[in-house]
Amino acid sequence: MAFIKSVHAVFKKDLQLELRTKFGLNTIIAFVLSSLMVLIFALRAEDLQDHARSGLFWIIVLFAAMAALSRSFVSESDQGTLELLRLRFPAPQIFTGKLIYNFGFTLAVATFTFVLYIFLLNISITLWSIMVIGILFGSLGLASVSTLLASLVAQGNQRGAVFSVLAIPLLIPLILIVSKVTFTGFYGDTDGSYLSDIAALIGYCGVTVTAGSLLFDFVWND
Repeated sequence: MAFIKSVHAVFKKDLQLELRTKFGLNTIIAFVLSSLMVLIFALRAEDLQDHARSGLFWIIVLFAAMAALSRSFVSESDQGTLELLRLRFPAPQIFTGKLIYNFGFTLAVATFTFVLYIFLLNISITLWSIMVIGILFGSLGLASVSTLLASLVAQGNQRGAVFSVLAIPLLIPLILIVSKVTFTGFYGDTDGSYLSDIAALIGYCGVTVTAGSLLFDFVWND
């Protein structure tokens, strides 16, 4: 019960901070809308291949979410409350609360982008169940990697640049896998090969969440 209360407190703090400042929301809405406009008018989205459409969707989600996820621990660092957070909650509760918040935030970003994407590009979904799985676990993978890395770079200089340099190599495998799953959701699959992609996606999330929970204690208390 104490664990759940601590996790809820961390989650609630981040949610209230976002609702008060709206930094992440405003940044993401502007980025997603501008990216979609460039995609439609400059890149001529109607001429893109099907695989490219699937990949571009997750590239937009990736960079939109990273703008906010990289700041997961910035508020504590800027306000000088990192030590207070360390004293108030154990590391596992902090990681879990931050992860749940980041997952919910990333899921909201992916859903918002998805609705605009299929509407503006006039894409019909063939397999909704596969699409839902892709968005859920794709968001979880982004959140799990970003939560750990954000804590790692929170106290350094050039945080945004360092976060991007560290995150992109770790997230490339996720983007490749979830793009295949999204392609199946968009256009279907007749040979059942998507099952291996879903297994790889779930496995990636399992590894990153587990590794993050194990490594966070060392990163946070260093």
